[in-house]
Amino acid sequence: MLKIGDRLPSGKLQEFMEVEGNGCSLGPNTFEIDALTAGKKIAIFALPGAYTPTCSAQHVPGYVQQAEALRAAGVDEIWCISVNDAFVMGAWGRDQKTAGKVRMMADGSADFTKATGLTLDLTAKGMGLRSQRYSMLVVDGVVKTLNIEGPGKFEVSDAGTMLAQAKAA
Repeated sequence: MLKIGDRLPSGKLQEFMEVEGNGCSLGPNTFEIDALTAGKKIAIFALPGAYTPTCSAQHVPGYVQQAEALRAAGVDEIWCISVNDAFVMGAWGRDQKTAGKVRMMADGSADFTKATGLTLDLTAKGMGLRSQRYSMLVVDGVVKTLNIEGPGKFEVSDAGTMLAQAKAA
């Protein structure tokens, strides 16, 4: 399992682009994790699924609301990672008004999630393999803080905790 001091696993994530530009085409675009994290401080939070109750009512809105404060604390980007496809993450981002604040990163086949060891098996609930709820502060691809929630909890991966950690880093 991923821990503080580890380098993020290499791999790819997808993001649905609403506007063509900066070398990105409209629609799903694939990004190399190593290239995206190089030289940056990134607040990453992951959750079990798009449109799920806690994720939609608390987790994403908290990061959207704290985006400016996180940037003021030196965070270059904020990522939301979920085991959903890029189309779903794009639609959810529109609904949550994340544009310019939180990058909605799709881990459609759970490859990144499996590589971190932070999987959550929700097969019994009809959702298959998902991500645990967590947050981490990553600097130049290296995990500096890691906040993993207990089953069914939302206590340590919130935007307020990440903001305090970003200020201290």
